[in-house]
Order: sequence, then C-alpha cells, then structure tokens
Amino acid sequence: MLTSTICAAVSAAGLGIAALTAYRRRFLAATRIAAFSLVPIGLVLTGIVQWLTDIVFKPSVWAGFGVLALSALLFVVSRAAERRGAGGGRKERKATAAAAQRDAMAPAASAPSLGPGRAAGRPQGGAKKSGDGEDFSDIEAILKKHGI
Repeated sequence: MLTSTICAAVSAAGLGIAALTAYRRRFLAATRIAAFSLVPIGLVLTGIVQWLTDIVFKPSVWAGFGVLALSALLFVVSRAAERRGAGGGRKERKATAAAAQRDAMAPAASAPSLGPGRAAGRPQGGAKKSGDGEDFSDIEAILKKHGI
C-alpha cells in the first residue's frame, strides 16, 4: 500500500516536471521525462511492485540469494584454482599434448642420416608438396643446435 502511494507520487512529480519542461518548449526532453515518470505507476498497476516487496521482506528469499551467491563464489574459486594449475587443468593437458607431439616427431629426427640434412625416411626431392604440409626438421635441428 505504501509502495503504491510512493510510486504514484513519483509519477505525479515526474509528470509535473515534464509539463514545466514542455512549457519551456523543450518538447523532446519533456517527452522523455514523461516516459520515465510513467514507469513507477506502470509497475504498480502490473503488480511487479507487490512481487518485489514480497521478495524483499521474506527471509527464505534472502536465504536463496545467499545460496546462489555461495554457488557463484565456489565456481569462481574453482576456476581460479584451475588456472593456477592446482586442479590439473589446461596447462597439464597442453604439456601432455606437446610431449605427445615431440614423441611423434622424435622417430623422424632420430632416423639414420644419409648425408648432411637428409634422413633415411625422407624423400630426396627437398620439401614436400604444398598439400602434404611442410618439413621443418632442418629448422628444428638448427634450433636444437643453438639450445632453443
């Protein structure tokens, strides 16, 4: 009851300010003020204000908000722990994938050499065709030589 009276008073005051603004021939601003001032009384008439006051004054609703806040806090903490590496997250998966890739490339690099820069399993025509991908074993050997 009190909230509907307050909303009606706010709407009436807003409409009064809109009328004064229109009197000064600022019609666009007056229209905006009138639109904003009709919102509180519209909320009262639709019943949203009653619903909101029921939410605000019930302890069980506040307990529900507390549980939701706790849930959000736990989610944020778990994400932070995962990023620090304590939870075995992305970093460990990336390290495992990088190790698997190194192991896959290791047999080609450790093949017996037929000469400078050529391995036994590699074709002698130089670089592969563009559809087959690029061969970077020479570059890898140079980088390993320099400790990179």
